[in-house]
This record gives sequence, C-alpha cells and structure tokens, in this order.
Amino acid sequence: MGKEIPTDRRERFGWYLYDLANTSFTVLIVTALFPIYFRVLVWNETLGDAMWGYAGSITMLIIAVTAPVLGAIADFGGTKRKFLTFYTSVCIAFTSIMIFLPGLTYSQIDAIPDVRPVNPLPGFVFPQFLGLDLWVWAWIIFIIANVGFQGALPFYNAWLPEISTEENIGRIGGYGYAAGYIGAMGTIVIALIVILANQPYTLAFLLSAVFFLIFAIPSILSLKNRPARAIPGGESKSLLKLGYRSVGNTLRNIRNYKGLPLFLVSYFLFSDAVTTVIYYAAIFGEAVYSFNTAEILIFFAVTQLTAIPGAFIFGSVADKIGTKKTLIFTLFIWIIALSMAYFLAAFGAFIWWTVGMIAGVAMGSSQSTARSMYGQFIPEEKKSEMFGFYALTGKFAAILGPFVYATVLLLVNPLKNPALVRQAHLTAMLSILSFFVISIILLLKVRQPVKGEAKIYLEDDIPFA
Repeated sequence: MGKEIPTDRRERFGWYLYDLANTSFTVLIVTALFPIYFRVLVWNETLGDAMWGYAGSITMLIIAVTAPVLGAIADFGGTKRKFLTFYTSVCIAFTSIMIFLPGLTYSQIDAIPDVRPVNPLPGFVFPQFLGLDLWVWAWIIFIIANVGFQGALPFYNAWLPEISTEENIGRIGGYGYAAGYIGAMGTIVIALIVILANQPYTLAFLLSAVFFLIFAIPSILSLKNRPARAIPGGESKSLLKLGYRSVGNTLRNIRNYKGLPLFLVSYFLFSDAVTTVIYYAAIFGEAVYSFNTAEILIFFAVTQLTAIPGAFIFGSVADKIGTKKTLIFTLFIWIIALSMAYFLAAFGAFIWWTVGMIAGVAMGSSQSTARSMYGQFIPEEKKSEMFGFYALTGKFAAILGPFVYATVLLLVNPLKNPALVRQAHLTAMLSILSFFVISIILLLKVRQPVKGEAKIYLEDDIPFA
C-alpha cells in the first residue's frame, strides 16, 4: 500500500460537479423526455410502454449481476477513476448517438392529441436500419447508455468516504444532492427551450450528453485515485471472487441482525415501487391525463421542488418519533398519491399535478428515512460492508417493478387496442400501489432499531439535522 492521499477543496468541488452533470441523463433520458419520444417510435403505444419498462428491468439486471465486482473494484482496486471515466463515456457516447434517431418535434408529437392514441404520427413511416425497426435501435441505445450511467455510480459513491470525515460527511453528501438539484433544473430549462422552439427532441438528447460531458470532464480530472486497500486473506484472489465472496458473507450474516431481513424485504418492495413510478411518470401523465411534453417537464420541476423540503422535514420528524414510524408515514403518503391518481383520474390534469407534489414530498423522505433506519441496525465496524449490500438490494429491487408494470400493460390490453391504453396504465399503477401496502404490513412487524446514526451517505442522500 502507498501513502495516504489527502483530499482538498478542488476534489470535493469536482465530486459535487459530477452529481450536477449526471442528472442531465436521469431527468431528460430516464424520466421526462425520452420515454415520451420512445413510445412514438413504436408502432403501438401499449407495446412501446411495455418495452420501456422491460428496458429498465434489463438495465438493472445487468447492473445487479455485475455490482459485486464493481463494488470490489471501487473498494479494493485503486483504479476508480479509470472505471468512472469508462462508464461515464459509455453513457455520454450512446446518449449522443440518439441524435441520429428520427428528429421528431413538439408540434408533430403533441399538436394532435386526439389522433395520437390511434396513430402517433399519421403519415410517418420509420424505415428499418440493418433489418431492425428504429424503435428497437432506440431501445438498445437507451439500455447501453443506462448501463453506463448506473455502472458509474458505485465508483462515484466510493469517493464520498475519501473526501470527507465523520464530522462533515453528511454536509458533503448534502452538497452533492444540492448540486444534482441544480443540474436537474438546468437541464429541464434547456429541454423546455428546445421543445418550445419546435426543435427535434433528438437535439435535446444531444444537449443532455453535452451537458454531462462539459461538467464531467473537470469533475473526473479533479478526483484522485487512492492506493488499493489490502484485504486479509485476499491477496491471491481476483476482484471477481472478492466481490461475490463479500456478498455471500453478508447474506450469511444478515440473520444475526434481528429484524433486518424483514426490513430488507419491505425496502425491496417500496424501493421497487418508487423506481417504477419514476420510470413511468411521464408516460402515465401523457396516457391518462393527456399531458403534453412541456407540461411533463414542468411537472418534474415541481416534483423536485417539493422533494427537498420533504426530505429535510421528515428527517427532523424521524429524530423525534423514530425512523420506523416516519417511514411508515411516508409510505402512506405514497399510497394516498397513487390512490388519487387511480380513483380520481376523471377529474383531469389537476389531480396529476397534485399527485406530483405529494409524491415529491414522499420521494426524498421515504428514501432518506429508510437509509437512516437501516443504519440503526448495523454496528459501526460493519457500516461499509452492509451499506454496499443495501445498495445492491436497491439495484435488484429496480428489476421487478418496471417488469410488473410492463407485463400488466400487456395483460390488460393483449390486443394492443388504443382505446384501452388509459385503462391499462391505471391498472398497472394500481398493481404498483400494492407494493407500498405490502411494504407497510411488513414494516409493522419490524422492531424499531436502536437509535443511532448512519455514517455513510450516497449522492442522493440528505443528512438529518
């Protein structure tokens, strides 16, 4: 092992910049814009909406299977920057390739809402390329870009303990979250300008990649590799074996933490549900509430505005009444939001705006409270190992929900009848609501862990006051 490499203000600022940079992908490609564009490329909305969910599931399956190896490289390899650069480059490159997809504009996609369910673009026929429909290429490109995005996160996250101390790790994690918020709002503004100027959606995708690139370069250059960590008994083992051995050890030891296995099942279900809502929010808003693209972008801006105070407020509440009660309360908020989306859909767009604000409050608060509760189960010397497993659980969770939602769409509307698109989405969202209900039932059986403090935060965490 080499000597310890200290951090500095430049490295910490670079770490914040990466969070600012990569939100351009999550906001425009995963959440708000590309899902709407993708469903237009597919010859049938129901098929397009289902394939979108399967794309998310496939991505997270790839990441979940490789996560132990990536985690081992991040923890012990001493080459984090090389891998962060590789995965980031994959994401940016394949997002840039989207410029070669059909250049559909706002007026073409959104100007004729009455005919869109029957034929999204009357008169437009997209030619095949190398024997595959263009929507298939768009689907493949998205999956590869998303794998690049998700694959970079373990390496980015691994820098946080290196650029912080126990006294300031929460504050530094919070700054990363704030930088991500700034990046999200900035890319939403860019997308709105492109869309309202009636420029091709593909231009917005390219600008998303350019935004990511511009801020990722100084970020990565400022981050420092640390020497590889020594592993007792692991000198002769590959990182592949070390990664999976670590997961196996954690699985064997979980039963020693009373209440933790049941908590993880509950976390698996509601994390799955949250991921699915994020993946399908834009499509659901268009299919059920007839939102146009501009309204969807503003919708996500409003949702983010309510997410930040929600996380901070419920952080203080958790300190007073306990993390278990707080988490259950936030999951009830999710149930209220999705119940409104299902049962009050007849009241129109106002309901979806209200759901967005309520879900925004629940989104940040449920995730941050769950992480704090998880940390209370774990002794200090096991924090690193167990939080790595927690992140892995979240990745596996993100496979099931989009798959269930997509499959329900096809089961409710097997003939892909345009008249049933709306009902299919309502039924699929109801199935996701059941994830929250089951999660609460399981949480009620989990004991409140001894109050403590989680010492490790990831880029999407907000520390408690």
